[in-house]
Amino acid sequence: MRTEAAKRVELVFSLFDANGNGVIDSDDFDLMTGRVLEAAVASDAGAKTAIRAAFRRWWTTLAMELDADGDGVITLDEFRPFVLDPERFGPTITEFAEALAALGDPDRDGLIERPLFVSLMTAIGFEVENIHALFDAFEPDAEDRVLVATWAAGIKDYYAPDLAGIPGDRLVTARAV
Repeated sequence: MRTEAAKRVELVFSLFDANGNGVIDSDDFDLMTGRVLEAAVASDAGAKTAIRAAFRRWWTTLAMELDADGDGVITLDEFRPFVLDPERFGPTITEFAEALAALGDPDRDGLIERPLFVSLMTAIGFEVENIHALFDAFEPDAEDRVLVATWAAGIKDYYAPDLAGIPGDRLVTARAV
């Protein structure tokens, strides 16, 4: 795994541990889902249902694949070596990427405006400065919008263990895990 990907893993763990108790469990995904849905007030019921399902699948997949001791929680040690495995997580990541990007496009014009992008990414837990850096890396148009497809692809790239120098690397901070 590339160094950049390892840093992304550490950040993802800290974000998935939404309640900050040092492990990932089902409650973390419920908490994160609620925060994201609060930020998506203009999205329709279908988009909200899709993101709920995507977060639920994330948890189910993580629990099935990584909860080595079956205790209902995932530690950083269980998480770190396997989470960027495309064989195990590719479909889950794709579902999440498409659901989150669609949630950011409530008017279905294929574009995501910066304010909603920032709100959704903040709800997930990313740092605001880094969110703006990511949005800028996606090369917004003159009206400060990025393509839904660009964001979805960027999410998928974020979870790729062999990629470096991607827009998503701008999300990595010196957060302690």
